[in-house]
Amino acid sequence: MNDPFRQLLRRTAPLLHGMILAALLGVATIASGIGLMATSAYLIARAALHPSIADLQVAIVGVRFFGIARGLFRYAERYVSHEVTFRLLARLRVWFYQALEPLAPARLIQRRSGDLLARIVADIETLENIYLRVLAPPLVALLVSALAALLLGRFDSRLAFVLLSLLAAAGLGLPLLIRALSRSVGAQMVAVRAELNSRVLDGIQGIADLLAFGYEPHYLAQVRHTSQRWEHLQRSMARLSGLHGALMGLLMSLAVWAVLSLAIPLVSARRMDGLYLAMIATIVLSSFEAVLPLPQALQWLENSLESARRLFQLVDERPAVLDPEQPAHLVSTPHLRVEGLRFAYTPDGPLVLDDIRFDLPAGKHLGIVGPSGAGKTTLIHLLLRFWEYEGSILLNGKELSAYRQEEVRRHMAVVSQRTHLFNATIRENLLLARPEAIEAEMIEAARQAQIHDWVQSLPQAYETPVGELGVRLSAGQRQQIAIARAFLKGAPILLLDEPTVHLDPLTEVQIVHALQALMQGRTVVNITHRLNSLESADEVLVLNAGRIIERGRHADLIQQGGFYQRLWTLQNDILRPA
Repeated sequence: MNDPFRQLLRRTAPLLHGMILAALLGVATIASGIGLMATSAYLIARAALHPSIADLQVAIVGVRFFGIARGLFRYAERYVSHEVTFRLLARLRVWFYQALEPLAPARLIQRRSGDLLARIVADIETLENIYLRVLAPPLVALLVSALAALLLGRFDSRLAFVLLSLLAAAGLGLPLLIRALSRSVGAQMVAVRAELNSRVLDGIQGIADLLAFGYEPHYLAQVRHTSQRWEHLQRSMARLSGLHGALMGLLMSLAVWAVLSLAIPLVSARRMDGLYLAMIATIVLSSFEAVLPLPQALQWLENSLESARRLFQLVDERPAVLDPEQPAHLVSTPHLRVEGLRFAYTPDGPLVLDDIRFDLPAGKHLGIVGPSGAGKTTLIHLLLRFWEYEGSILLNGKELSAYRQEEVRRHMAVVSQRTHLFNATIRENLLLARPEAIEAEMIEAARQAQIHDWVQSLPQAYETPVGELGVRLSAGQRQQIAIARAFLKGAPILLLDEPTVHLDPLTEVQIVHALQALMQGRTVVNITHRLNSLESADEVLVLNAGRIIERGRHADLIQQGGFYQRLWTLQNDILRPA
């Protein structure tokens, strides 16, 4: 993996002009503060001598000017810096999702959803500090230190040297000390936060099972233990912040004492007017405002780099499937043929599919049956180009790898046993299949899926929210939305993966009628345990342990008296009324 700091700098490069502007506004803000304190001190010292009001006019105007300017510059600096930060976060989120999408599902299947959520949300949010608290403060401190040293240097070069020395101690020495003490803490905080997010998300998603099996005390103990680790790390970071504040205050006081100890003899020697002593002290104190954020900048740097490592660790993974440099064009009525297909999820793992062969012309219907774990769903995933494989999957005589992944999936519609619905409205979930579809097309798809009348009966109709994962809908309604999506997409190849599993008989009949309408005129790969739905299939494949053990038409397989016939008999015995 490349240096994460350099990669972060490359990501911030398009916003460089805004960052420079915000930094200059920050310098102007602190410089206005220095001017305000210096002119105020001079005004008070001068007024103590009871001069003419005319002698104070310049100082009075200076106080007003710097007071107003400080507020204006501070507002502008905050506005620009936060605008830059929000744009940076938006770019990082889009970049990370675009980098993450090609990795799904092959590279993400082994990762916990809570950990992925922590990377997408918490780790990227941590990177908002890379500009506000890491990149900008050193530049501001450098410019302000030079300005303060220039002001004191007009009285005596030794004053400037002492100030720069103590500013360097506060801006470099103290941050390096805090960094050495916080390096391990910062890295641990990112890791423990991700673990805590993962545990909490797992618990929320599986809360029903935790309660049903009485496992919640053990689970709560795990969450409590992780939370205590997080709390301990937060205490450690708070102690370091307190140490930073105490040492910074000590250095500020030491700087004022050291500068005054050199300036007072200059007054005694009549080389400097005593009126400027208070002004010099306020310049020293005000200049430390620029170095105050630097120790914390290194703390945030450690957190940001650890978050960046976690992001780049995922992004730098090579996708399991790559598009060709010169992709072929796929016609709208493809012919699907599979020859010698072999697949294993890991190089040294067992074969999930072994020597799978079939020929499926356009408009034909292929049924696939077999026990759980036979490799049926894996075959669907390979047709969708989710993994690489051995052997051949040909569309119109060309390998899948000759086409872009998006092109292949554009010609396929899927209705699976687990339909994912987003926490949005029914309309938005339907238009996921074809966002550019007009209202009439969406309604027609819903009618064909036999769900339009039910949707219209709802108070909000198509604007009804479905809840997270579609929890406000029944299993049958979720499947009908999936079927409506397939109708709306209008793809020539239809992949069915147990779309009626876990449904009650009445709902299943409705779904089957909708599916029969959906299959008309399409090339169909139908994975099912309902063997009676395969009576019209042009060919049926019987899989077991990843291999084809029988093949033929439904009636012929029953006559053969093999595995398929035993499944048919068993299913009829189960469904036969007592």
